[in-house]
Amino acid sequence: MKKRSIGTVAGVAAAALFLAGCSSSSESGTSDASSGSASGSGEVGTVGVILPDTATSDRWETADRPALTAAFENAGVQVDIQNAGGDKAKFATLCDQMINEGVSVLMIVNLDSESGAACTDKAAAQGIKTIDYDRLTLGGSSEYYVSFDNVAVGTKMGEGLVKCMQADGKTSGPVALLNGSPTDNNATLFKEGYETVITDAGYTIAADQAVPEWDNTTAGTIFEQMYTQAGGNFNGVAAANDGLGGAAIAVLEKNGVAGQIPVTGQDATDEGLQRVLLGTQCMTVYKAIQKEADAAAALAIALAKGETPTVSGSVTDPESGQTTPAELLEPVAIFPENVKDVVADGYTTAADLCTNAELQAACEKYGVS
Repeated sequence: MKKRSIGTVAGVAAAALFLAGCSSSSESGTSDASSGSASGSGEVGTVGVILPDTATSDRWETADRPALTAAFENAGVQVDIQNAGGDKAKFATLCDQMINEGVSVLMIVNLDSESGAACTDKAAAQGIKTIDYDRLTLGGSSEYYVSFDNVAVGTKMGEGLVKCMQADGKTSGPVALLNGSPTDNNATLFKEGYETVITDAGYTIAADQAVPEWDNTTAGTIFEQMYTQAGGNFNGVAAANDGLGGAAIAVLEKNGVAGQIPVTGQDATDEGLQRVLLGTQCMTVYKAIQKEADAAAALAIALAKGETPTVSGSVTDPESGQTTPAELLEPVAIFPENVKDVVADGYTTAADLCTNAELQAACEKYGVS
């Protein structure tokens, strides 16, 4: 078993309680959602999960899917996990299919709040319990929310960027914000966190643009325009995830200044961690997705058994004012010196990070093994 050295513990006790009370005599989970909802006979219903895409971050397929699959299989609960591929029409179709197939619990990562709310409203009308996973659906009807403290994610990004800029002797000056999708509430929360830290530290916001649908190619185009208009005069770039950070760094590389202008990210993707090791990316933020998936699966399992679980916190929807019970986990800032802790936590491997001579040297320097 791999050591879990830096993963957050918020919500884990609640997840453990859920799992302890959710053992089942059902056969191990499959992708068949035909078993129907839980009934008074004690049958445990099937759980449906809709992930958002494969392009904006590789976490959904490489981290969330296997973690969720294992959690449900270990509990003997059937699960149907599908990916919408960034397509709202496909998302709606998957939602309808899962409802028609009779899932008892539906957990979604929305593509935007409008289509997400349409899905959860349909599910609720059929008596299906609903969970927002990772992203809160504004104006939606989900009964629970499981995620990280996303303002804290942004705060750690802002603190990391300030640390890197100050290390370069830049204690004030212009900063560019390359924000996530304007339809994703998480992006709003990330920005709230990092913009507050950056401006409170005495820096000015010289450019501030959102990237529709978190599209990395679009991000590169947007940042190149920002960079050109500013004449390259940025002391740092707050990029809202590793994908956007990579797009910005590609522009900086083209202009021969990669590593000279600090850039943030989050998600601790392999590519992001590699750039952190090489010094072209200032930092990333590690979110222990295994713990997020375990907490969400435990909650879904309890609901599938007909239980009414309790959680440790709540969030308020800024659009509707509705308060939703929530489990919010804490993120961890990652710099070159603690990339090794992400490996030790089992999230990635040294083999996946140390893939060439330059990276092998960096891995040796920072103790990644």
